[in-house]
Amino acid sequence: MEMDKRYDYQTFDQEIKNFWDKEGVYNFVSDPSKKVFSVDTPPPTVSGTLHIGHVFSYTHTDLIVRYKRLQGFSIFYPMGFDDNGLATERFVEKKNGLKAQNLKRSDFIELCLKDCAEAEKEFEKLWKTLGLSVDWSKTYSTIGRDARVVSQKSFLKLFKDKKIYRKQEPALYCTTCQTSIAQADLDTDELASTFNHVTFKTEAGQELLIATTRPELLPACVALMYNPNDSRYEHLKGTYAITPVFGKRVPCIADDKVDQEKGTGLVMCCTFGDPTDIYWFKTYNLPFVQVVGRNGQWTEATGPLHGLKVVEARKRMLELLKDDGSLREQLAIKHHVPVHERCKQGIEYLILTQWFVDILNHKKDFLAQADKITWHPAFMKARYIDWVEHLSWDWCISRQRFYGIPFPVWHCNACHKVLVAPESALPIDPQEQAYPGGACTCGSKDLRADTDVMDTWNTSSITPQLVTRWELDKNRPVVMPMSIRPQAHDIIRTWAFYTIIKAFYHNNDIPWDDIVISGHVLAGKEKISKSKGNEKITPQGLLEGFSPDVIRFWAASGTPGADTAFSENQLKIGQKLVTKLWNAMRFSAEFLADYKPAANHAKLGLVNEWLHDELANLVQRYCTSFDSFDYAKAIELVEKFFWHDFCDNYLELIKDQIFNPTKYSAADLEATRYTLYNASLTLLQLYTPFIPFVTEKLYQLLFRSHVGIVSLQQVVLDRTQYATQYPQSGQSMEAMLGIVNQVRKLKSEHQISLKTPITNLVVYTADAAVHKALQDQEAVLTGITQSAMVSFDVAALEAERLDGGVDSYVAHVKA
Repeated sequence: MEMDKRYDYQTFDQEIKNFWDKEGVYNFVSDPSKKVFSVDTPPPTVSGTLHIGHVFSYTHTDLIVRYKRLQGFSIFYPMGFDDNGLATERFVEKKNGLKAQNLKRSDFIELCLKDCAEAEKEFEKLWKTLGLSVDWSKTYSTIGRDARVVSQKSFLKLFKDKKIYRKQEPALYCTTCQTSIAQADLDTDELASTFNHVTFKTEAGQELLIATTRPELLPACVALMYNPNDSRYEHLKGTYAITPVFGKRVPCIADDKVDQEKGTGLVMCCTFGDPTDIYWFKTYNLPFVQVVGRNGQWTEATGPLHGLKVVEARKRMLELLKDDGSLREQLAIKHHVPVHERCKQGIEYLILTQWFVDILNHKKDFLAQADKITWHPAFMKARYIDWVEHLSWDWCISRQRFYGIPFPVWHCNACHKVLVAPESALPIDPQEQAYPGGACTCGSKDLRADTDVMDTWNTSSITPQLVTRWELDKNRPVVMPMSIRPQAHDIIRTWAFYTIIKAFYHNNDIPWDDIVISGHVLAGKEKISKSKGNEKITPQGLLEGFSPDVIRFWAASGTPGADTAFSENQLKIGQKLVTKLWNAMRFSAEFLADYKPAANHAKLGLVNEWLHDELANLVQRYCTSFDSFDYAKAIELVEKFFWHDFCDNYLELIKDQIFNPTKYSAADLEATRYTLYNASLTLLQLYTPFIPFVTEKLYQLLFRSHVGIVSLQQVVLDRTQYATQYPQSGQSMEAMLGIVNQVRKLKSEHQISLKTPITNLVVYTADAAVHKALQDQEAVLTGITQSAMVSFDVAALEAERLDGGVDSYVAHVKA
């Protein structure tokens, strides 16, 4: 068969993509005779463009999926788009140069839907270009109708089961994004600041020195706290202190949460600077003074700070303290402060009426669920355990945003009852639609819609229920637990944790059997991300210089769970692989052109037995690696076999049969064709998870007419053909390869071309079995060594030994 001299990926890849689409190669087919392998695929956030970190991790998922397809599983591999979150709002605002607050809610939602649809098409185009074997008929959106129905049903069921409650509660709040956030949305940042020493006074006029990094919270100071074991402040028990500038009378309270060694050991309790303030506020029933508004400006209650934002308020407060003579000392420090993971700005604490999922009462249950899931790598489970054990807040699921899934809730203004929509009315938007019941049970029709929307994680946490159509279809071909959740390690505390919560509450089960954690691509020492803006190479830029197969090969080098530096060198290695594979198959094509595949072959001969045995070992180790989701090890094994055993040794050993077939018997040629055919097809199968385009093209050219299956992606790896092994071939083959290497070495030392014929190759052997095996391969030896004849001599090893010889044989070239 005539093949192009090189693999033109720009032409062939598009041809293959079209072929896969036309044939529906990746469409999920429910087949009772096959096990289902289902993937809870991460829905990428629609907030602009994808970066090479996405390419890296999503390729890892596809490697696993393609391997499972190779194993004969029925693959359920959907793709989603996370398009209902705060990130999407910000993306739309930035793209259109506007603020959501300045538009009608319905107009902004319509704009979001339009921009998301455009972005999602670009995402899909990139994923297809990279060869993700997704069933695109199973695509979903986290703002789509099904997602809204399932999310609202989830809420109603948890509300009915008393797992969700609504309460006015101190909440984490981002004044930049103007929404409440969950504990999992927090990050920390190291900032320069000052430790400010400020004097209060007792009612008797004694000075009390406190140290604070947040003097702007002074208007909200409601108590001074000290440790009961701190002898310096024993006299303050039952007394009051007077705040500077504002002259406010506040109690002095002893509590063991005060660190005696930090600052002066005397601490302001303000509403609120941190979670400890909230604890004291609740424990001692302290008053609440709201200093910061939802827009980030200090409130009227702060007097001279009114209207200022945090930085200006701090600066102004320090000026007032200096003027008052209360600021005694300032120390420059660096400290870690909580920031919103999304915008990296500092967070505040506000009292808001919010929806919460009860999680603190079930921490032991969530830890027990994690034990039922297999974690890859195993050590990643420790991150989950640490997160759960240190949780201190219930999960706040309400957000003060425009774009998102609304709570199916109305509130009666007369009796304050919470009214929920019936499931039959879902999806529903209370801000756009009236309460289906018409009136409250108290008879009042004075109802108001709940104006909050759900946290995006509240929907993402039910992706298994969404894609398996929980509560949507009675006859579901795919059920929970799903097979696998692939995801990055930085969202263990969010996506993994929240999904485990929902699966436990709704299904009393785990969401998936296995969770596979990928690392990040690093730019220097930090991960590549859109928010950091540190990606020098975009996926589109990468595709301008390298084929999708090459990019996938680079991604496969990343060890599961480990961060990986971007490596152009690995891309170049991938390019060499694609070229070498194409050339190796092109080299074999003519020899196999008229071959009729046989089910088995009785006598293979040493060289073919050896390759068969090596390939059998490779298949076993390859499957073992992939079964534990170690794709990096799997590709390493295939690479070693292909380059060393197959190309450097086997193809060289059979080259003479290909070019000079008349020197060999029909049986020998048939055995070689049988082995070369099966080894080549198996190699394409083992490589196809990593480089699916070139392997598919080679299959179509060389194997489809023989195999009779439309696509290589549908050809199941037949491990039974490698059940018969030839362990005895190893020793004899080691001898043969050693002889070949010695001949090459001797020619090189004598500056003779490797193609120069030699008169006689004398082989001395001390092992009778090896001697017999080498004699049987005389034609192969003469062919590869360019020797006119081979002489065999059974002799003691001491008879003659050349430098570099091996234990059981020596080779000698006679002039």
